[in-house]
Amino acid sequence: MDPALDHATKLVRASLRTNIKAEIRSFFDEPTNTASYVAWDPVTKRAAIIDSVLDFDSAAGRTDTASADAIIAFVKAEGLTIDWLLETHAHADHLSAAPYLQKALGGKIAIGREIIRVQNVFGKIFNAGTEFERDGSEFDRLFDDGDRFTIGEIDAVALHVPGHTPADLAYVVGDAVFTGDTLFMPDYGTARADFPGGDARELFRSIRRLLKLPPETRLFLCHDYKAAGRDKYVWETTVGAQRTGNVHVHEGVDEDDFVSMRTKRDATLSMPKLIFPSIQVNMRGGHLPEAEPNGTRYLKIPLDVL
Repeated sequence: MDPALDHATKLVRASLRTNIKAEIRSFFDEPTNTASYVAWDPVTKRAAIIDSVLDFDSAAGRTDTASADAIIAFVKAEGLTIDWLLETHAHADHLSAAPYLQKALGGKIAIGREIIRVQNVFGKIFNAGTEFERDGSEFDRLFDDGDRFTIGEIDAVALHVPGHTPADLAYVVGDAVFTGDTLFMPDYGTARADFPGGDARELFRSIRRLLKLPPETRLFLCHDYKAAGRDKYVWETTVGAQRTGNVHVHEGVDEDDFVSMRTKRDATLSMPKLIFPSIQVNMRGGHLPEAEPNGTRYLKIPLDVL
């Protein structure tokens, strides 16, 4: 028996039965193909922001807050109170805007406890100094598998779903699940598993864990890349649709076959364009580097390490 998953299933079923569901608004950042979310309790107006984006022009080395400001404007217009700024993992494709949003709206920045593993691996890669503790202290809350929390009166639970990275979490909020990079739309498949600490076998098992939830469970994905033949971006699906239609991991796909497919496919992929800026910032809870004596902040690009 999986206690964490059992509790998550109960949350989903209770939400479906009583129709007490989180309201969800998505914000899609096309340059990074990232979907961010505001999820809230319509009764109490308490809310969470999931996987926010800080705009970053890598060629110019310039940050911008337009995407985050759109979320701030929405939150204020709806009269919401932010309790949580949830990260599904240390993203390799965009910078988190969590600290900027926290300053404007409040809330606790949270991620899975296994972020400490990521910090230790990439802390060495970036040669982070003694000021970087590598203990998760840059975050306000580190979730363990099965940890429970609330968004207003809506119960939520964190599920550890490693594979894409060691630290991936899925957040179950009522009948909705925010899966991070674990799954993509059924016609696109699954996330890569070749980053440091990634594991295709773990990814398969994490996905199978999520697909044990009731088929009506709403799934909100972190990315969409428009599969071949589809002309619009989509980032919401269901457990049932993934079970029957996911091109990589539908029911009947064998674990060894998935691992073989994922490993071969990953070997053909280039590194994300923003992997070094993103992880360097996101492993620190989205906090940008401190300015050096000349008043300028710098990001490192390690050579010949990946």
